[in-house]
Amino acid sequence: MQPSSGGGSSRENQQQKVHPHPMEAPTDNNNPPEPVANLISKIFTNISSLKSAYIKLQEAHTPYDPDKIQAADKLVISELKILSELKHLYRENNPKLVCVSPQDSRLAAEIHEQQNLLKTYEVMVKKFQSEILNKDSVIIQLQQQIQEAMQRREKLEKNLKLRGLSAKQSESESSLYNNNNEDHGSPLTDLTPHLFISAVDAASKAIHDFSKPLINMMKAADWDLDAAANSIEPDVVYAKRSHKKYAFEAHICQRMFSGFQKESFSVKEEEEEEIITKDNFFQQYLALREKDPLDAVGLNPNSSFGNYCRNKYLLVVHPKMEASFFGNLDQRNYIMGSGHPQTPFYLVFLKLAKAIWLLHRLAYSFEPRIKIFQVNKGSEFSDVFMDSVVTNLVMDENGKKPEVGLMVLPGFLVGGSIIRSRVYLSGMKLC
Repeated sequence: MQPSSGGGSSRENQQQKVHPHPMEAPTDNNNPPEPVANLISKIFTNISSLKSAYIKLQEAHTPYDPDKIQAADKLVISELKILSELKHLYRENNPKLVCVSPQDSRLAAEIHEQQNLLKTYEVMVKKFQSEILNKDSVIIQLQQQIQEAMQRREKLEKNLKLRGLSAKQSESESSLYNNNNEDHGSPLTDLTPHLFISAVDAASKAIHDFSKPLINMMKAADWDLDAAANSIEPDVVYAKRSHKKYAFEAHICQRMFSGFQKESFSVKEEEEEEIITKDNFFQQYLALREKDPLDAVGLNPNSSFGNYCRNKYLLVVHPKMEASFFGNLDQRNYIMGSGHPQTPFYLVFLKLAKAIWLLHRLAYSFEPRIKIFQVNKGSEFSDVFMDSVVTNLVMDENGKKPEVGLMVLPGFLVGGSIIRSRVYLSGMKLC
């Protein structure tokens, strides 16, 4: 019997060998390949570290700490380098980014966002590096100013010793006076006319030093200096155009010395907390003499000295002048609100205010107190009471006696001696 075709077919099927083929794993579009996932994880970790380093860099600026700033700056740069290396590594492994799904599109967008953030951090780092350089420059300038101040102090101490008044002597004698003043009522014994003369010279120099930036700022603001000088004191005949600078010095002097003859100076009587004795005046002089005026007004903005500085600034610097200098009245409004700004212009003014204030404190420390006298415009020149600020002047051809055109600094009566006022003579010629 022939085998059925169905049975033969079954045996053939049984004799055939089966060769299995590997089955492809289903693709999960939600998860990127493992190397890319690791790279992205590292990028996110690096971005977090970069943010942390950036925050540390910000914190190092408040308060300003150069060491912490440098350390934080190095950390930010290190993280930026790591991020740059990761970027290059990704580009090497993935030359072209093919977005085959919405998930890949979001991933590409997030990478692009992180790259933009990186650029922002790079800009901020450069900005902070520039600020560090500026701060370092300011520190160097301040160190130079401190060194110059110490040198000036040494010179002043030498001068005081030569004049019989060293700093140690003044402190010891002042202390001795405080202990015995109630019992003996003896006057201060460590004051000399030479000390007051040096204070007058310092006040004169301070007026001159403040007038220079004032004139320079007027030039920068396109002021008509000739018209401004004539408005201060008209009809003054100057031997030389550059002599008109004395008009501005006279303007400063007139306002800074107004009220000098009063104990309160420009501070209202009701603002004084107690009656000031001659000893108090001298103690105030000693307390401020070696102190930076900005530190003095910073510690007590509404002290007698602070109020004096504020009142005199508002008197010397006109609002129109200030508006032309700075384009606004912000500094003036700040001062009127009991503030003392740390602008370069106001710092120069504080040096002037300190010199005049010390002169006033010293004048009221003497017994009898030193008196001030002024010279009016048109007064006939007298070499007993006056000194000409310009020495190489001769009389005009008409033979008219020299007349005072400007008083640049007032004079003082020290006991029986005279400290002559300093004036500019009108209608004279250079010899």
